[in-house]
Amino acid sequence: MRASRRVRRDVAAKIREVAGAEAPQGRRIRILTAKVGLDGHDRGIKVISRALRDAGVEVIYTGLHQTPEMVVQSAIQEDVDGIGISLLSGAHMTLFPEILRQLREHGADDIVVFGGGIVPDSDVEALEKMGVDRVFGPGTSLDEAVTYVKERFGAKAGV
Repeated sequence: MRASRRVRRDVAAKIREVAGAEAPQGRRIRILTAKVGLDGHDRGIKVISRALRDAGVEVIYTGLHQTPEMVVQSAIQEDVDGIGISLLSGAHMTLFPEILRQLREHGADDIVVFGGGIVPDSDVEALEKMGVDRVFGPGTSLDEAVTYVKERFGAKAGV
């Protein structure tokens, strides 16, 4: 983890502690969710974002039509643990790799990228080899997505 991220997290933890908002087990999991590219179908990402929020995860939803650069900058500024991307446009083999590249370029490759959408199995394997942590397909239950986030990021956040 970069020193500046560590300092920001330490300062934020101290502020929460002084304000009495620090949970005994640590800070909340922070996930940024986004719709990247021209895909305008946002119902799924909003449902997932709300399910995560209802499960106690701090969710930052960036909205429609984000560029990879916008997503990465927001993720760094918000000091998130992970980025959840929803792609239904078929541009997953372009946009996921660009997000991963941008994270590496900004020294933020400790931020975990995952997502979902209409992605062929052969592309899921390729995306995972590139560094996408998990790809959820159609029919994934909210429980499965929430369980993944809590298990994947819980130890990191001290949950």
